[in-house]
Order: sequence, then structure tokens, then C-alpha cells
Amino acid sequence: MRNRVAIGAGAVVALATGLVELVSSHSLRYAFGALIAGALAAAIVWFVSTLPGLTLRGLVTGGFFVLAGMASWTYTDTGKGLIWGVLAAEGIVFAWWSWPWLRDLPPLPRLGTAWLGLAYWLLGIVGALLVGAWTVGAQRIAYAGVFGLAVLTVVAGVRRDRGRDLSVGIAGSFLLAIAALFLSGAGNLFKHRHVVPHNGWGTEVMVHRFWGGKWLMYHPNSLALIAVVIATRIGVDRAFAVWQRLTVTLLAGGVVYLTNSRTGFVYFAAAAVVHGYALLRRHGAGLPSYRRVWVAVAVPLVIAALVGAVSEASGQGFLFKARYNAGDPTSGRTASWKQVGQEWLHGNVVQKAFGDTATSRAVVRRNNMDLTTDNAAVGALRRGGVLGELAFLLGLGLLLWRSWRGYGSGDARRAAPAWLLVTAVGSVPTIATADWLLGGTGGTLWILLVAGEAWLVLGPREADGGSRAPIDSGQVPVGLG
Repeated sequence: MRNRVAIGAGAVVALATGLVELVSSHSLRYAFGALIAGALAAAIVWFVSTLPGLTLRGLVTGGFFVLAGMASWTYTDTGKGLIWGVLAAEGIVFAWWSWPWLRDLPPLPRLGTAWLGLAYWLLGIVGALLVGAWTVGAQRIAYAGVFGLAVLTVVAGVRRDRGRDLSVGIAGSFLLAIAALFLSGAGNLFKHRHVVPHNGWGTEVMVHRFWGGKWLMYHPNSLALIAVVIATRIGVDRAFAVWQRLTVTLLAGGVVYLTNSRTGFVYFAAAAVVHGYALLRRHGAGLPSYRRVWVAVAVPLVIAALVGAVSEASGQGFLFKARYNAGDPTSGRTASWKQVGQEWLHGNVVQKAFGDTATSRAVVRRNNMDLTTDNAAVGALRRGGVLGELAFLLGLGLLLWRSWRGYGSGDARRAAPAWLLVTAVGSVPTIATADWLLGGTGGTLWILLVAGEAWLVLGPREADGGSRAPIDSGQVPVGLG
């Protein structure tokens, strides 16, 4: 009965999206594409309902982060109030779930992810107050409060009520976000030219990358990111069925292709390599077991290779394409990094030690646009100065060490979940072109890593660091696991 209802609801959604596109474009071809997009969105929603281990706290926590990111990109110039409203609602819910706050505050310095995503806010507050930038300081206090409460919410979920692993729910919320974007952009999902924002980001060169639709957009790199981490979370865990692992792997490849995201492609390929190592060496808790392990190793690598080959063959260009008329493959990132270095050198002692004090998010003002650094190491220097860079290196070191070696020592040592190993180590190459390890408004990768590390470090002692579902040995190996 449940499946019939789901199929019926999906059919209604698909037909509705197809009809809307037919009325607006008067094209049967485009209407059919919209119908398929609506069906995909409905199928993803149903898929989420099949995932074992979903929690409301995980869905809402991840949902707030991805919603804040989408709102920021959809209403960059017109909806500042809406964006702050989302953050305010986020803070209220997290404050409620993490009360009493002081109870779970002491473990935070033990988490590498807390150093990655919180330290620079605290340092930035000190820097702003020392130079008398009261408005900037107040805004940073608000940001630090929201993201600090987010970490406390994760920690509270792990430490109380017999322990809850929020990572599955967080991944589920990312899947729902992709479904919403497919639905919003149903009319242009399969078109050669896509809807883009009406601002400096939506240049002609970006119309070949899928953003979503007019009422809901997400930057292509951010969209590719959540698709990849869905694959690493679900595809490297034996708690999920083989068909579920294959589905998320194929979805990740498809989204990376649609978004034409080279950073997403690099992440996907790197994660596939780490996944192969983990399978061959049986490194990490919760790994599936297969008779034909080489097939399981090869599947994500082949999908990544196909994405790269088809992207190049379709004429979109991929890894070395210069965007925004920047004249270099980094699409102008090197100019931003150079400007960060110059402004740091010319800054006063406080700015050198605690980071930029001009804006609350320490953006780079260039070409009349507020830009992020798109480099986690450079971003840490920009946001937190020398002290922020040290905090970044400490946090990254702790996270990578634990994801590789586990937590504890001797008989008490807990192996890290294999999915955490693949997600964390696979993200290292993207440090050079993305700052998503630092968290922030759209810190989707960061909050997922927070959940994984908190479960490893603070979770129930009887847990093995990964899922405890039966091993599915003997099945044909597919997906990222």
C-alpha cells in the first residue's frame, strides 16, 4: 500500500511539472524533460524514506545548513532578511535541542571539526572588538552562536538518549535538497542552457551549469558537493542495501556532470581512490564485504572517468576551462588569493593575528563583488589571521588522523567509520579550490564531518565506529562500497 501511494504521488508530481513546462514553453520535448525531472525528484524523496538510521534531528540539522546555502544563492541581492531569518530559526531550534548548553561544551576542543569551523569566528570577534568594529563584532557573535549551537546539537544528540548518529539524517536532508532543486529547475534540467542568477555570478559562461530554478538555486559546486558526500556517506556503509549504494553513486556522477563542477569532480575521483584503498586493505569500520572486490573498487572510478570523458566530448569543457573571463583555469581564484596576501601584509598587528576586520564574513572585495577565498587554507588566514591558520591546521590534522587511525588507544581504540575516512581524506585535494571545510552559512560538508567525528569520539562505547548491520557478502559489488 505504501509503495502504491508513493508511486501515485510521484506520478502526480511528474505530470504536474510536465504540464507546467508545456504551458510555458509550448514544447512537447521540453515538457517531457520536465516530466522526467519531476519523476526524479519524487523518486529521490521516496529513496530518502527507505534509508535506515534516519533521525529527525539529523534531517533538520542538515536541512538548515543546505537551506541557508540555497537561500544565499537564490536571494543574494534581494533577500538578506530571508537569509538572516533562516539563520535565526536555525539558532532557535539548535538552542532548544542543545540545552543546557554548558553540559556539552567541554568536549568541543577535542573535535578537530570544531577547530576547523568555530575557531576563526571566535578569533574574528576578538579582532573586530580590538579595532572597534562593533557592527562586525556583533554580527560575528551571531554567526558564532548559530554554528556553535549547531555543533552542540550534534554533540547532544550523540551523548544523550543512548546516542544518535546524525550523519544519515544529514545526508538525507541533502538528498531532499537535490530533489527540491530538480523540481525547481525541472524545466531546464535537460536543456543545454540553464537558469542562472541575475547578478555577477550568472554570466554567460555559467548557463551551461545546472543551478536549479528561479525560485530555488544553489551554486553548481555546492550542489556537486552534497551529491558527492551523499555517495560517500551511504555508499561506503554496509548498513545500506547494494541498490541504495549504487543509486547514490550514480546520482553523484550525474549531478557532477550536470553542474560541470571540476571541484566536485576532483572530490568524487579522490573519494573513489580512497574508497578503493579502504576496500582492498579492509581499512575502516562498517565496510561491506564482497567476493569480487575489484569490481566494487572499479565502479566509482569508472563513473568518474565517464563523467570526465562525456563532459569533454559534449563540448562543455571541464578541468581547465577558464570562467568569468579570468584568463586562468582557477577562474580568478589566484587573484583573490593574491589580494588576501597583500591585504594581510598591509594590515595592522591585530589583522595579522586575528584576521580581516572589514566585514563579518571576511569576504574579498574584488571587481565590485564580495567573493569567498575558495581555498580553505587561504580562507583560514583571511578569517582568523595567523591564529586562524594554526587553528585550521590543528583541526585538519586531528580530523585526518582520527579518520585514518580511529580514536583512543589499546583495547579501547575505536576504528573510524570507513565513510568518514573516505569523506575526510577525499576532501583534501579540494582545499586548494574550495573553503567548505571551514563551515559557514552553507557548511554542508563541515556539519556532516562534525557528525561523523562526534560519533567516533563521543559515541556509545559499544559502537564499533560504523554501522552494525550484517555484512552482505556474496552479493555483486556495486556502488561506493
